Amino acid sequence: MENFLPDGVTIEDFIIIVTAFSAFIVVIAIWSTGIIKDKMHGKIKALQSRRSNLKRGFTAPTKHKETVKKRKNISFMHNVVGKFNLIKNEASEKYQLILLQAGFRDKEALTVFSFYKILSPIILGAVAVFLIYFVGIVELSDNMKIIVCLAATLLGAQAPETYLKNITIKRNLDIQRSLPDMLDLLVICTEAGLTLDAALNRVIKEISAASPELADEVAITIVELGFLPNRKTAIQNLAIRIDLSSVKAITATLIQAEKYGTPLAASLRVLSAEFRNERFMKAEEKAAKLPATMTIPLILFILPTLFIVLMGPAACLISDNLIK
Repeated sequence: MENFLPDGVTIEDFIIIVTAFSAFIVVIAIWSTGIIKDKMHGKIKALQSRRSNLKRGFTAPTKHKETVKKRKNISFMHNVVGKFNLIKNEASEKYQLILLQAGFRDKEALTVFSFYKILSPIILGAVAVFLIYFVGIVELSDNMKIIVCLAATLLGAQAPETYLKNITIKRNLDIQRSLPDMLDLLVICTEAGLTLDAALNRVIKEISAASPELADEVAITIVELGFLPNRKTAIQNLAIRIDLSSVKAITATLIQAEKYGTPLAASLRVLSAEFRNERFMKAEEKAAKLPATMTIPLILFILPTLFIVLMGPAACLISDNLIK
């Protein structure tokens, strides 16, 4: 172990650093769980801005105060991305869809993402070269040094996409959990005689605290229903922004009800029952996997401790008797 440590750093120092870092992570985790975050904060202004943009037919300049530093940063990112011609290629449409599904709807989101996609491999590659060649944190052969630096560069190239993918998965899970409750509320509102727009407005007020992401998407759909010339397009945009099969089923039901006048409440009630049954089956699947999942932690962490507690006193007594 000492061979892998830098000069002047002992094993005790390494243990102290690791312990301090672990304690810091634990404090941050406890602190973050104790803070109640309002995810809906600031989204009302964004929806109002989107309503104005849809009404005028183009993206208008924002009226809120932006700092000079932010404008300079965006301008610098535009210049860098423009030199590499990243926004105008075919991949830009793909990344624009990924950003939309991750919840980033700002017009500068693609520029910022493209900029960090260029910057992250350079930074990680430079850090790897500095740590390996100049600091000498690990003793490696020349070929291994090159391989590690290339691996760090490739990791940096994939880091922005991985970050967006993780955000999208977490967001979709939050939306998936709240879909049955939303459908139940929508069924109640439609059976009470409300129109689709009024029912969706009422649903937003009820689910905004439990699922702000779903409430945000439904609110955007209401805005588009009011201003887009084709209501079908507004409903289809919801399925594009949320890449879930359940959301696609809901949008197909809403489009069918809008087109043919079929009973909306009955169709949504069937979908709600299916989603709840699916969620119940997934919970049963996780419960069935739990014994197999807990086997390795049980063998590695719990059983050795149990043996020490049970057999430790007996071993001490036996050793004392043998010494006497």
